[in-house]
Amino acid sequence: MPSQSVLEQKKVIVEELTARLKNSVTGLVVSYEGINTEDDTKLRKELRENNVHYSVVKNTLLSRACDEVGLEGIKPVLEGTTALATSDSEYAAAARILCNYAKDHDNFKVKSGYLDGAVIDMDTITALSKLPTRDVLLANVLGAFQAPIASFARAIQAVFDKGGVEACLAAATEEAPAEEPAAE
Repeated sequence: MPSQSVLEQKKVIVEELTARLKNSVTGLVVSYEGINTEDDTKLRKELRENNVHYSVVKNTLLSRACDEVGLEGIKPVLEGTTALATSDSEYAAAARILCNYAKDHDNFKVKSGYLDGAVIDMDTITALSKLPTRDVLLANVLGAFQAPIASFARAIQAVFDKGGVEACLAAATEEAPAEEPAAE
């Protein structure tokens, strides 16, 4: 039977995991079996740079934390080596990084995940992993907003380059063919 101090330490860990699960917008459970220290260090660095919290967890403690937050659907995959990756702000970062990593490492695999407090299937995780980064998405949105304004500015510049509105109107009337009178 474990000592009282060990039980207290485990309760603290479960409370921390519970808070982490509650405060994150997305999370993935992975099996990290068979990766070497060098690869693990690179993976952790990339996750940190993208504001993803990644740590190895005990299955029993994560299972208890899942019970606390209503993520019981994750419990069936909690066996073997388990790590948890959570993000408080970015929905796709963890999925994108870990799924790409799993492609190159046979033993590393994504087991399950959740999004906004609900367990998601592997198809949803795969779809999340294919989303571009937040910066790319913002650039695309800004480009979409900028395109009509830029087109309008180019049209105004073209009118100015041709000598103004009067010059453009004069050129348009000269180029237009004269209408033939309609036969009655």
